[in-house]
Amino acid sequence: MCYLVAKWFSKEGSLALSAKPGQDLIDFIDKVEARFGSTDLQLVTISRPSAYGEYEPYEFVDSENELIDKLEKQAAA
Repeated sequence: MCYLVAKWFSKEGSLALSAKPGQDLIDFIDKVEARFGSTDLQLVTISRPSAYGEYEPYEFVDSENELIDKLEKQAAA
């Protein structure tokens, strides 16, 4: 179990999705990077959100689709 954290460099806070390490997660990260680029968006996997205060406040999402939807809204803001 890990968390995929999506953090815009230009915005406060981040999105966090509980995920299982493996090829599916790698493929999803590639999909997100292809869609949003990596210039202003940082994607990292972490084991414990409480240990990484630099990404706070976290907004936890329940699915890959929800993460993408929220990233789209943030990118447009």
